[in-house]
Amino acid sequence: MQTQQTRPFLRPAQKICVILALSLAAGLAGAHQGHHHGQATPDAASSSETQAPPAFVASTAKPFSGLMDDAMAVMDYGMVQAPMNGNANHDFITMMMPHHQGAVDMAKAVLLYTEDPEIRNLALGIITEQQNEIKIMQAWLDHHSAAGAK
Repeated sequence: MQTQQTRPFLRPAQKICVILALSLAAGLAGAHQGHHHGQATPDAASSSETQAPPAFVASTAKPFSGLMDDAMAVMDYGMVQAPMNGNANHDFITMMMPHHQGAVDMAKAVLLYTEDPEIRNLALGIITEQQNEIKIMQAWLDHHSAAGAK
């Protein structure tokens, strides 16, 4: 009977992939920490009292981290302020629209600060796809609000 030899340690390339995956997961978790979409945080004022952040502007006048903070602030505000009516389809759409716009804004920001062709292509794809999906979602809302008004 032949026994299979197990390797208790990963190869260097596998270790790097695992480290990158864990780092990415930790970064995403940190980026979304405190995001209570549609719900005020315990220490935050009610959403009706929350001041709207300024419109997002992608500019090298700010560092990349500042642009990402701005994009997240605009996205979070839009999601918290999304008009909800208790209909899952409607509420999903109204919250996803600012979420997708946040992805567009972040992609615009990274285009200002990267020369990496893979990241640039990814960002351009995100802009194209997310803007298209926003248009589809807006059309859905328009169609269903018109149908509900009849």
